[in-house]
Amino acid sequence: MKSLIVNTAAIFALGFSYAQIEDAGPVNNPADGIIDGVVLKEHVPTKRMIPYEFVREADVMWMKRVWQTIDLRERMNHTLYYPHDEITPAGEWVKHGERWSLWTIIRHNIINGKLTVFLPYNPNNMFSEWDGDQLKYPLYPQQGLTYFTDSVYREKLVYCLGKMGPQSDVPEVDEYGDPIIITLPDGTESFKYPPADTLWYTSKDIIQYRIKEEWFFDKERSVLDQRILALAPVVYQKGIDAQGNESISGTMELFWLYFPHCRFVFNNYFSYNDKNDAQWMSFDDLFWKRRFTSFIYKESNGFDRKIETYRSGVDALRESERIKEEIRTFEHDVWDY
Repeated sequence: MKSLIVNTAAIFALGFSYAQIEDAGPVNNPADGIIDGVVLKEHVPTKRMIPYEFVREADVMWMKRVWQTIDLRERMNHTLYYPHDEITPAGEWVKHGERWSLWTIIRHNIINGKLTVFLPYNPNNMFSEWDGDQLKYPLYPQQGLTYFTDSVYREKLVYCLGKMGPQSDVPEVDEYGDPIIITLPDGTESFKYPPADTLWYTSKDIIQYRIKEEWFFDKERSVLDQRILALAPVVYQKGIDAQGNESISGTMELFWLYFPHCRFVFNNYFSYNDKNDAQWMSFDDLFWKRRFTSFIYKESNGFDRKIETYRSGVDALRESERIKEEIRTFEHDVWDY
């Protein structure tokens, strides 16, 4: 009888845990009553986020704002980059069954309405300065609607989560197999072509993440601390030359996210630990513990300019290291008697 009670309680606990973590990404509970492993890994998907320490303005005696780039090609950042997801020609989103990349997590929660997208430029002026890191241009669905029910909101998100593919050169045909001809606004006639397909960005398309953060010294706790304020995924900006060949012309920010809101989401998704499979941390823990490598591309300055405007190549990297060393030196000087 005691064994029956214990088994029943275990099954109930398993079902209760899975119900809690069902929308927090993949877990090792592929089916009812099945655990893919020794234990049910429920700590990360169900744990509560650790709040930031409260800081008074009067206690901040020094502050430096910097913008950094996390290059996903670097080995230490592969945890953010892998595993890759895929979108089939039929439009089905195929995600990894055990863990997700940071882009998969972001895209999933934008679609589900848990993360708010901030456009990288003024939507009313396409040629305005790209100042999305200031988080001035949020994108919301209509009141009471979602990504799945608000067609206008969904269409705007296309430019954040994907891009329009090339226009087909094969005209649509009628029931008899003849090309459909339409009259254009200027009175001329032309074939009717199917609308261009949307090419959704997948995790392999994300080459960098840019973060905006502040380093500050809190005299009440006597610590040099940092807070990430915003995060942006970056892709290659590509163009077509006269010969029809695709070439890379630079990089482009897709959108910005308010990082304190992202923490509530990142807190419940596993990130990979290549040293110990029993000690997978959450993505929030990864950012909290600075388990990534990055370089500074801008610091707060009187000219409001990026490093690339006055340094290039190796000199830009040296300037980035100089700024980092300046921050470390300040902390050292505080305790140097």
